[in-house]
Parts: sequence; structure tokens; C-alpha cells
Amino acid sequence: MEQNPIVKVYEPKGVEDSVYKKWEESGFFNPDKLPGNRKDAFTISMPPPNATGILHIGHASMLALQDLAIRYQRMQGKKTLWLPGTDHAAIATQTKVEKLIKEKEGKSRHDLGREEFLKRVREFVAGSQSTIRSQIRKMGSSCDWSRERYTLDDGLTRAVQYAFVQMYNDGLIYRGNRIVNWCPHCQSTLADDEVEYKEGKTPFYYFKYGPVVIGTARPETKFGDKVIIVHPKDKRYQDLIGKEFEVEWILGKIKAQIIADEAADMEMGSGAMTITPAHSFVDFELAKKYNLAIEKVINEEGKMTTAAGKFAGLPVREARQRVIEILEKKKLIDHIDENYVHNLSVCYRCGTPIEPLPSRQWFLDVNQPIKKFGGSTIKDRALAVVRSGEIEIIPERFKKVYYHWLENLRDWCVSRQIWFGHRIPVWYKEISNPKIQNSILGQKPQAEEVYVGIEPPKGDGWVQDPDTLDTWFSSGLWTFSTLGWPAAVKTTAGKPQKTGDLKTFHPTNLMETGYDILFFWVARMIIMSTYFLDEIPFEKVYLHGLVRDEQGRKMSKSLDNAIDPLDVIAKFGADATRLSLIIGTTPGNDMNLSEAKIGGYRNFVNKLWNISRYILMSVKSVKLVEKPPVAKTLADKWILAELDELIDHTTKNLEKYNFSLAGEHIYEFTWSKLADWYVEISKIKSQNSKITEEILLYILQVLLKLWHPFTPFVTEVIWQKISPRSILMIQPWPVSKARASAKVIKDFELIKNIISVIRNLRAESSLPASKNLAAVIISGKYAKLISQEAEIIKTLARLEDLTVLAKGKKPVGSLSGVVAGAEIYLPVSGMIDITKETSRLTVEAARVEEFIVHLEQKLQNQKFLERAPKDIIENERKKLTENKENLGKIKQQLKSLK
Repeated sequence: MEQNPIVKVYEPKGVEDSVYKKWEESGFFNPDKLPGNRKDAFTISMPPPNATGILHIGHASMLALQDLAIRYQRMQGKKTLWLPGTDHAAIATQTKVEKLIKEKEGKSRHDLGREEFLKRVREFVAGSQSTIRSQIRKMGSSCDWSRERYTLDDGLTRAVQYAFVQMYNDGLIYRGNRIVNWCPHCQSTLADDEVEYKEGKTPFYYFKYGPVVIGTARPETKFGDKVIIVHPKDKRYQDLIGKEFEVEWILGKIKAQIIADEAADMEMGSGAMTITPAHSFVDFELAKKYNLAIEKVINEEGKMTTAAGKFAGLPVREARQRVIEILEKKKLIDHIDENYVHNLSVCYRCGTPIEPLPSRQWFLDVNQPIKKFGGSTIKDRALAVVRSGEIEIIPERFKKVYYHWLENLRDWCVSRQIWFGHRIPVWYKEISNPKIQNSILGQKPQAEEVYVGIEPPKGDGWVQDPDTLDTWFSSGLWTFSTLGWPAAVKTTAGKPQKTGDLKTFHPTNLMETGYDILFFWVARMIIMSTYFLDEIPFEKVYLHGLVRDEQGRKMSKSLDNAIDPLDVIAKFGADATRLSLIIGTTPGNDMNLSEAKIGGYRNFVNKLWNISRYILMSVKSVKLVEKPPVAKTLADKWILAELDELIDHTTKNLEKYNFSLAGEHIYEFTWSKLADWYVEISKIKSQNSKITEEILLYILQVLLKLWHPFTPFVTEVIWQKISPRSILMIQPWPVSKARASAKVIKDFELIKNIISVIRNLRAESSLPASKNLAAVIISGKYAKLISQEAEIIKTLARLEDLTVLAKGKKPVGSLSGVVAGAEIYLPVSGMIDITKETSRLTVEAARVEEFIVHLEQKLQNQKFLERAPKDIIENERKKLTENKENLGKIKQQLKSLK
């Protein structure tokens, strides 16, 4: 026992950093340095965390799942690349740095100037990136740091410029006046999916507007409303369609007209609505359709424009109240609905209410027919690759969400009014203001020359567009720009040919990310890859859910319920943290997490350590056992058969990305089949042999390989004690030897069940484990099998004597149990007072039966079911089930004593 001393308790804190260092120094994170002739590649592009953030528990979940997949494929002999990186996250980063400068120096970015401000941002990002790299390493992430990328590094910046210029030359990117989502606080446009919606109650006002009643939650936008829309089939307004008339309104009389259009909803309110073209996406399209004037009432600061007359300059909320007061004085308020439930659109970064405004911006046309797509649009192509199965979304139900988002996609506004990010590669000449920013639609800009290109134009007088590109534009290129595109493409005979990493690792195999990023990122990557490379960016999309607290609440600072992954790694270890984020989770569903759950998996990791410790310290010689030994005993054959089934089951489930299911089966084999049964059997003298020792070593080595993608640290530490000169991370994945025998498994299950029944009979009759018993087993055709395994049964069931009969009668005064194929009797007449025990059990059975009747009546009471909370009702149902099970056991005991 002393020849292989191993500490009793596994301490992850003392070994994880050194283990990761060993992995990294080996070079095997880099696919080019992996041993062997690896032909097939497997690639994951890590969703890049924000360069200025810190990793939260959701990132930890992502890293655990991706590392599991990449380690499994590496052991399968694939040329694995997990490419890491960070995203510059333009709006989030700029907002954060601006806030820090304001707090420390009391200055704005405008006080510093563009160059100095961007210098401060770059310094801040550099510090944050170092922290993020450290955090990713702490999770055990086996990514290729030699290929790490940043969305603002030189190569990716070049790719973004190239993509913009190509799309512009192809007629997909254009500059135009359209309604955009404008954040008055961030002073920038936002994409549609960067707008969040918060439900709340707000007054809904119904105003008398000439011959109709109109409704709105935003009266302050109605200054310029001069058009009423009604449904062409609405009988109430047939006489008014096409007519003009004067209407008393906010600032006095105005001339209004009525237009018939199916956009009006006859069932909503009065069926009539006025339109506000400058502040509504729907109304903007109607204005374009009927060539109506568009007048901006709210500006970029969230204040009223001169179109609001004497209210110009007022903030929106104040203007709203003033408008209501005026219309009330004019007796134009029909009525007010105080309980109107409204979805307020707010900025996803700062929470400021969004203002839809007309603005002159750069857009990507998603409805432009593309010649190389046979006249289909980029969104048609993005829909087609999922519908055809080229890209699989896991779970499948998110396909509908993906389709709905793309089918309703409007032209994508790609310009942002911030300084940090990819500067738009456009230059203007002979104009003091290079971009007529946020001009009212219809206003003609000054004459200007426009140059679009990667390099600045030659000559004097050119000024670059001050705006930057939407962050999602650059991250949409992520899967291929990080592999060298467009430099990694050469043209041969007029056709582009991929070279190097792009050819080897693209399309990638798996995109694993949160379901909340499906629109922001996944759809854009598909759009960009299918357009520029004419191929999919990835074969499968695995969507994980949100990590919530143990009560199912979203983690937040305000609730003080967030779990810091670094804190729990320090407390419980990275392996336990990973297991808590993998086992018990399913794709697309949120999961609840608590420190107690992580602590439970810390206990399991230590259990795996102790099993390994026992095996390594009990065998005479620790060595690699690459081939399964030839089994002699039934127990040997059973455990090897179960191991084969485990290998098959784990492999099939990991191939299908059923991560939790695979982990659950390895867990059950480790704790139950190996630790609780085979290890205990191996301690029996008649079972202990050189073959048993080799089987234990073989099982341990296979088990370490199966566990490695889930728990890389502890398995690597144990492996080093077996083979110090090798690294588990690159060991070949186990392959089953097709030895699994249904008969062997069935025979041993009978032995297990017999032992379990005897143990249960002991416990139910309060017979201590220390008390040796005799047992009689009547088993017909299984008598020979049971006799052969008698020593195992006697030892594990703590029997003094065991009689096995093919036929026979029940011994008097015996406890009894039945399993498929055997009757089991424990003669206990000399150990317990049969009469007294029968009396006690009879009284207990009556009490439990009475309680069951009470519970059944309660659960049939309609008043109770209607009034009681759901958790109380569920608890009563649980009590009923438990008591029925208990009654069954009591009756079985009574029957066995008679």
C-alpha cells in the first residue's frame, strides 16, 4: 500500500495552474503541433467576449461546453482548432471608458478629442484583454492562443474594409435617409435587435381629430400629423376617403386628408389613425408609398424641434404633458385609458427610451436580388441553408425563431455615431460637413464627391466619414476573417481559391452560443459567410440557455445573486464548476445554479480521486494497460461489458452533442457500477487476482479518458500518476471491443438484485449491518449461477451462511423478498419478536392507510385545489405517493413474517 502514496483529498487549487501550464507548453492546443497524421479538421470559433468585460457564469457555461467538444474531438484524432478572441464591442466599450473619464477627470470625449480618447480606449482594452485571457485559462479552455484574434486588429480591420467596399460595389450597401433606432443618450443609431422592450402601463390617449377619433401613447409626436389612414373596407369612413378638411389641432388649425390603406386596423380603436412618418417605421413606409411630407418633430437629443412651434427645445416628457394640457383646454380629449400595457423600446446598453428618427445613414440592403444567388437576396440565402439542413440548429425549435426574424428583417443600418470601432471606409470632398447627419428627409445635401475604398483617395480636400461600423458587421465575418480572409484567398483563372487555414478549418463545425445571440450574431455570420465565401460558416449551431440562480431568477447586481466563476473555481475547482454547468442542462433551456450544486460536484470529483487512489495504491504495479485483460469471473465479465456499453453510449451522445446525457451515464458508472460494486468485489480474496488488478487499471484508464473532456484537470493529474511522460489530453478516445454480452449483464444483475434485496430487508427491519444473518435462496434454473457467486453475495450482504436451492419451502419466521428469478428468505425468528413486530407493523399500516385516505380526500376537494398555492398542492401529492410506497413496504414485511 505504501509503494504508490497518493494524498487522500484532491486539492484543485494547488494543481490547476501548473496543469494548464503543462498543456499550454506542450503546444497541443495548436492543431499544427498535434501528433499523428490527422486528416479531418474540427473547428470552433469562440464567440468573442467583450474586450472590456469580465467573464460571468454564462461565459463559463459556454467555455465548458466548447472545451468539452474540442477535447473530445482532439482525442478522436481530429485536427482540432478552437480559435479564441475578443470583440471590441464598440458602444459598450466607448460608454464604459467615457464614464470612467467623466468620473476621474470630469471631462467628456469631446474635451479630449478623437485621437486622445481612442488612445485611452486602447489602453483600457489592453488591460481588460489580459484579465479575460486569464479567466478563460482558469476554466481549462484548450484554445489555440497562437491564433488569438481581436475584432480591431489589423487583419480583421482589413477584412471589414474589404467587405464594406465589396458590398458597396455590388450595390448592397447604400447611403440613404430612413427611419433608424436612435439612442439620445448614446447619440447613435442601433440595429433593430439591439433594441430591448420593457412592458409597462402607460396612459393611452384618444383625441378628437376632425371627424374621427385617433389614439396614441405619444401625443408629443403628433404636431405634424396631417393624414388620416382608414381601411378601404371600413364602412364608417367611405364618404370621407380622399377628402381634405380643416382640423383644430395642437398649434391651431391644420389641413388634413383621409387615405384608404389596408395598414389600418378596423378592429383597433376607432379604426382610424393619423401617421407620424418621421417617428414610426410603419408610418415612414406609408409616407414613402403615398409621397407624403416627412417632418421631424424630435431631434437627436430627445428634444422637440422647431416643428413643435413654441414647444421647441422642450424634453419629450415635458412636451407630452404640455400637449395634453392644450388639447384638454380645446376639449379635444375623447377619453384616456390609464391601464394601457405598452412595450417601451429602450437601448440595450443604457436603458434610454429609443426615438425612431429619420437619418442619413449607411444601410445594407437585405432585399436586393443578387446575381450569383440566382436573383435571391442575402436573407433568402440565409434562410435556405437552414431550411435545407446545411446548417442544423440545436434544439430544432429555434429554427422557427430564426425564420421569423429573417423573414421580417429590414435593411440593416450599419453606421454608428461613435468614435471607437471600424471607421467607415468612405471619404467626401468639397464639403464642410462630410455627412449631412440626421437631415430631415427630403432636404438635399450639398454637392459632394464620394470615394469608397480601403486606402484613402489621392489628392487634397478629402475627409473621411466620422462614423464607425456596427460591431455586428465585423463580428459577422468572424468565422472566416479570423482564418486570414481575404488575404487567404487567391484568384486562379478568375475563380477565388482558399489557402492555408481558411481551406483547412472553414466551414467551422460547431457554433456554440446562447440562444439570446441567435439574431445578433448567428444570423449575421450566416449572411456574411454565404455572401462572401458562398458557403456556410458552421455546420451546427448549439444554443445554450441562461444560467439563473437556484430560485430560477436572472442573475443581476440588484438581486446580489450573481455567481462569479472565478470565486467558485477558487472554492470548488474548475472541474466541479464545469460539471455543474454541463450535467443536468439541455440545449435551449435555462438552468438553475447554486453553490450547493457546485459543491456536490466537488464531492464527486473527490470521489473519482479516491477511486483512483484506491486502485493505484492497491495494485502491485502501476502501468498502462492498453488492451482489456481476458476476464475470468462473472464480475470481471460484467464490468468490462458495462464499460463497453458506456464507451458506445458516451461516444454516440457526444457525437450528437447530448453532453448532459453522456456525463450522467459516466457518473452513474463511476459511482455505482465501479465504486459501489466492482471495487468492493475486487476486495474479496477469491476475486482478487492479477487479472482483477489489470482490469481495475484498464477500467481506470478508460474512465479517465471518458471523463477528460468534462473534468480535464483531475483526470490529467491522475493520468500523470500512471504515465508521467504522456499527456492525457492527446490520448486516443476509447473504442469498445464489442464484448458486451446481454447474458453476462443479466446474470450479474440478478446477483446485484439479490444483494440489494437482502440489504433492504435488513434496513426495513432495523437489523444492524454488523449482525451476520443466514439466508435461503430458492431460484430454480438460476441455482447453479447463484451458488457460483455465493461468496460475493455473502460478503456484500453480510451473511454468515447462504443456502441455495432449486426448489423448497419458505423457512418459518422469515423475512422474504422476491427478484426476477429468485425467492429470498432471511430466517429471523431468533433475532426479533415475530409477534411483537407483526403487531407493530399492523398498527403502523393502519396509521399510514388512514393518512392516505386523508390526503386523497384533500386532493379531491375542489376548494382546496382552487385556493391553495401550486407548491402546496404539489407537496401534498408528493406525500401521497411516498405514503403509498411506504404502505406497500409495510404490507410486504407483514406478509413475509406470517
